[in-house]
Amino acid sequence: MNHKKLFIQGITTSGKPFRPSDWAERLCGVMATFRPPGDAGDPRFTYSPYVRPVVIATVKCVVIDTRLRDLDPRALDFVMNFAKDNSLPIEEACEFEPNSRSQS
Repeated sequence: MNHKKLFIQGITTSGKPFRPSDWAERLCGVMATFRPPGDAGDPRFTYSPYVRPVVIATVKCVVIDTRLRDLDPRALDFVMNFAKDNSLPIEEACEFEPNSRSQS
């Protein structure tokens, strides 16, 4: 299965910033226990690598790794439904991995 990264943007479809202002951190805190096998991070102190808060161009966002579905499909459904229920746009991300070889 092809995995993607999705962004939930903290601006509603009506163009207003989503409140409360710490919504991204709260959502990621709820999802902190969803971790890949062998991950030693403590969910009380670190976010899941599958659901993490970021700021992009001054907009709070949550990055979702769709590998979360492999761990628990209901967890991904929960995060996606949160966005839909709160009229928050979901965008697919592209990843940029520059060529590590030096150009000469």
